Amino acid sequence: MESDLNRSEKALCIIPARGGSKRIPGKNVKLFHGKPIIAYSIETALESELFSEVMVSTDDAEIARIARNFGATVPFLRSEVNSNDFATTLDVIEEVKSNYKKLGQVFADICCLYATAPLVTPQRIRQGFDLLKSCNVSFAMTAFSYPVWRGLKRKDDKSMEFAWPEYKNSRSQDLPPIFHDAGQWYWFKNSDLSNGIFGAHCKGLELTAIEVQDIDTLDDWQIAELKYAYLHDSR
Repeated sequence: MESDLNRSEKALCIIPARGGSKRIPGKNVKLFHGKPIIAYSIETALESELFSEVMVSTDDAEIARIARNFGATVPFLRSEVNSNDFATTLDVIEEVKSNYKKLGQVFADICCLYATAPLVTPQRIRQGFDLLKSCNVSFAMTAFSYPVWRGLKRKDDKSMEFAWPEYKNSRSQDLPPIFHDAGQWYWFKNSDLSNGIFGAHCKGLELTAIEVQDIDTLDDWQIAELKYAYLHDSR
């Protein structure tokens, strides 16, 4: 237990939250059940009690103000080059690491937690941290709801055919599950990430479908609010 506490004292939580969302204007601070959606990620990280610092990487003064109001730090603003539509999560992580190194701070473990992930709980963050002890990267994942092996593809003339015809007569229960990234958080050891977040030796923590929701459209947003209400009403 003592070694875990010592280790977590050097952990950093990065919450990427740039301004300028096009599909959902003001997405990172839009009210979700009456509170800016980024507040849920900040509060979840703080409640996990794993981090010596919970910081928000942003280029936007309003996001920075709201982030600080809910207990996060914003020690520096994100660069212009990493605030465009082409910057990746890995680009943001590397910039944050570099800026902290210039300040003389190096963290043993880092968690990247997305700003629009209100379904994440402190328990899941802690489970991800525990999983990291046996790998280089841990992340949240969930199974596709329908067996992808029986997927269809559409040709130019709009006719349909099986993507994998060898499975067309297979029963869905006989096919292995396929998982996808839940798009919520990634734990990784502060080492070389040149192979990307899903580089060598990564492990996934499986979540249920009710715990996962991409939020790219207003319809997605409403579904996420329904899931949040269901999860909190059932506790």
